Amino acid sequence: MSDAYEFIEVRVADHVTRVTLNRPQMMNAINPAMHNELQSVFDQFARADEQFVCVVQGAGERAFCAGSDLKAIASAGKHQPYPENGYAGLIERFDLNKPVIAAVDGFALGGGFEIALACDLILATDRSSFGLPEPLVGAVALGGGIHRLARQIGLKQAMGMVLSAESVSATEGHRLGFVNAVVAPDAFEALISSWCDKLLRCAPLAIAASKEAILRGLDEPSLASAITAQEEYPAFYRWRRAQDTVEGPRAFAEKRAPVWQGK
Repeated sequence: MSDAYEFIEVRVADHVTRVTLNRPQMMNAINPAMHNELQSVFDQFARADEQFVCVVQGAGERAFCAGSDLKAIASAGKHQPYPENGYAGLIERFDLNKPVIAAVDGFALGGGFEIALACDLILATDRSSFGLPEPLVGAVALGGGIHRLARQIGLKQAMGMVLSAESVSATEGHRLGFVNAVVAPDAFEALISSWCDKLLRCAPLAIAASKEAILRGLDEPSLASAITAQEEYPAFYRWRRAQDTVEGPRAFAEKRAPVWQGK
């Protein structure tokens, strides 16, 4: 992942890809070029067998992401088409079975909240807030936010947030269930590292199979159907036949830490 980007920063180390939205002076609002850069980096992460976890964060202390750059939209006179996998190259990436963490410090509003909701985990500082304020400017949260929020916190709570266009604190987000953990800003990096370490302890293909089974299983008509159908899911099928599936029991029997290869 050696590409030079203008609006994001990418750091790859120890099986973790960290993507930083890097327009702090604009509260990391996303313009068309940034959408394309994010599409590119998520494409590369998805293909990289040696990269097991992705962390998405925002530069600066004010915002994770304030959503779309409305000034850029107004200047262009129209919305530019989103990249292949939708807003930020992420919100319609339904076949990405690797875990993605949203590390939110500051505002996550509109499309920024939609990016966070599209991730598998949301970690936040206690100075963060979340909301879908689109109706306040005559818009609708079409980047998956209204659908994901209703699925993740329930209909009435989601209706309250969406129809009022009000934001909630990270602590309230934790109570509602869409935030996994909240800490003070000075403990945030330790929290992110801790979660990365937890995920990296596990076999990456087992994680992929688990994520796929959870998400696809929700669309099955019954629990029985989900259990039956999971054997045919692509990531589940690959996990069954993986070298790592043999490595796990072997390492346990030999009383050593497993060496995961993602194969």
